[in-house]
Amino acid sequence: MPEDRPPYPPFTLETARQKVQAAEDAWNTRDPRRVALAYTPDSVWRNRDQFVTGREEIIAFLTAKWERELDYALRKSLWGFRENRMAVRFQYEWHDAAGQWWRSYGNELWEFDEHGLMRRREASINDIAIPETARRIHGPRPLAEHGLDIPLQ
Repeated sequence: MPEDRPPYPPFTLETARQKVQAAEDAWNTRDPRRVALAYTPDSVWRNRDQFVTGREEIIAFLTAKWERELDYALRKSLWGFRENRMAVRFQYEWHDAAGQWWRSYGNELWEFDEHGLMRRREASINDIAIPETARRIHGPRPLAEHGLDIPLQ
């Protein structure tokens, strides 16, 4: 029996926003196994300069990521959608083992199967060092802020 992860394509504005918020919520758990369940078993990723295929590689990738990117907190914003594809903007903040804080900006292209699982993810990401006092993302997004866009800078 196939796994399902509603909402399903083709997306409406409402269901596309729900999908983006669900992804943000899952990634903010920093639980690689939970996050991997949103992807097809043979999902393919390009993340910066890395290529990842399948859930086991996704789990390994995310485990290493969150060992390196400490106190990671993410915001995502729908940029556009059509049928089973989405474009998403995101920002996240984290610090390294030396205590330097970073804000990472990026864009993702997503493609979903008919069961609502992501089968393709392409992410382009840039990092800038920030002082801790410049942080604006402190943990998961409060419910009252769901649906709000993220600033450019």
